[in-house]
Amino acid sequence: MTSKLVIQQPARVMDSRVSDQWGSGICDCCEDVSQCCFGFWCCPCFACIITRDYGQGLCLPLLDAFCIIPPINLAMRVSMRHRYGITDTICHDCLYASCCTGCSWCQMAKEMKRRAIPITLISSTPRHLDTHL
Repeated sequence: MTSKLVIQQPARVMDSRVSDQWGSGICDCCEDVSQCCFGFWCCPCFACIITRDYGQGLCLPLLDAFCIIPPINLAMRVSMRHRYGITDTICHDCLYASCCTGCSWCQMAKEMKRRAIPITLISSTPRHLDTHL
């Protein structure tokens, strides 16, 4: 009686090309025109949806209406840069949050869509197959 031990290494599940830059420019509206139109014509609703999809409070962006530099837009940009490892400056975040609010929300929405990678959990425990000859 002979037993054979077979160990298989887990196959590569995901090949990611992660960049340390934003996936689109602040004014790249042509990539997703419907999304940018929604962000332009109804920015408060659009911002609430993006914030919810990012995992934060649905109505949090409504607080932006009371400040010169929208704090929620700014906080979301900084958080997104840290989560995705994007290198940029807080000065750019302040500028985009205060002068290009709609474009900033659209850029963040495109980045979330671009970097949405389905997570697959795999077992790293090798499978043992015993075969008898």
